[in-house]
Amino acid sequence: MSETDVSTAPRPLLLADGRPAVGAWTLDPALRHLNHGSFGAVPLVAQQRQNALRAEMERAPVVWFPELPGRIAAARAGLAAFLGADAGDLALVPNASAGASVVHANLERRAGGEIVVTDHGYGAVTMGAERLARRWGGRVHTARVPLDAGEEQAYEAVMAEVSDATGLLVVDQITSATARRLPVERIGAEAARRGVPLLVDGAHAPGLLAAPLAGLTCDFWTGNLHKWACAPRGTAALVARGPLRDGLHPLIDSWGAPGPYPDRFDQQGTLDATGHLAAQTALDFVGSTWGWDEARRYMDELAGYGERVVAAAVTELTGEDARVDVGMPVPGMRLVQLPDGLADSRVAADALRDRVAAELGVEAAFTAFGGTGYVRLSAHVYNTGEDYEYFAERCVPVLGAWARAARSSRSR
Repeated sequence: MSETDVSTAPRPLLLADGRPAVGAWTLDPALRHLNHGSFGAVPLVAQQRQNALRAEMERAPVVWFPELPGRIAAARAGLAAFLGADAGDLALVPNASAGASVVHANLERRAGGEIVVTDHGYGAVTMGAERLARRWGGRVHTARVPLDAGEEQAYEAVMAEVSDATGLLVVDQITSATARRLPVERIGAEAARRGVPLLVDGAHAPGLLAAPLAGLTCDFWTGNLHKWACAPRGTAALVARGPLRDGLHPLIDSWGAPGPYPDRFDQQGTLDATGHLAAQTALDFVGSTWGWDEARRYMDELAGYGERVVAAAVTELTGEDARVDVGMPVPGMRLVQLPDGLADSRVAADALRDRVAAELGVEAAFTAFGGTGYVRLSAHVYNTGEDYEYFAERCVPVLGAWARAARSSRSR
């Protein structure tokens, strides 16, 4: 790589005692962790808090579970403030897909109703929309949004699919496979004007965007706290506003079912809710150590550096520009196009992810869009420029060899 590439790496963040930031996590030091966006990583202090809560639960479960709804309600207030939402609109769910499933399961039947999604949508959420359309006797319309579409083009592509028959519009705030934003604020305002319910999939938004619900008009929003916000696994939020919210019920019926929304979500049998109760510890750790604004600034600068370094290595290998224009980029994530022959489908991308982890010692995200494979680079506070330099120097040549082998096999 050129001297220009390595000279622009941001200075690594440190803990208060001068240690590298990664010292606050329990990540395997034998692996390079370049995929915070998929599952996140939980700081040790949040793990310890959750473990203490679990110990409390196991010591006296008959005391724990009757008291749990009150504790969940109290936790919702702090999490809502972080998201820019009203606590009375926020329910806690296991993940963003579960929040979308709640919406899909509870919307009133609309005979022949149609659902609009985009070709950037998360597969599991789109599958739920397809099941709902079948129950309605309608169908799903897919808005085709070019990867490099700016705000105006993306907005027009989505709204062109909306009609009087549309019973639900599902749009990502930040797309998973393509690491870009969609203009949900503008789409939300127009959907409200037309009376079309909007579900915003904000799976990646908490932590990556400041107050992702502030100024956003939508009927439903769902986002993961266990990704960029670093909360324990299985911790997410569902926000519902307007008249449709009172029709939402948990996927599990429990004794809280007769209560209003969102209280009825605070008690769901014997689900382990310690992750939700420990989420604030994770938020507070990042906030008090660096501040969330500073953390986001660092993540974005580092992701940009990683993109330049890795794209330069792939470009040198293939002779083709590996940089990717995503139209509406987001902080903390970048796409780099892979050599032809790799990750041309979701199944192939997942297989490549597993092979890279097993053979190259790197946790990385590989995605496919429109038959083209990409590596999606994520950066969090514990990452450094060295992580991306390692990937460029050690992994890109191997990926090139694998791509050549795949193309050779394909041509036989």
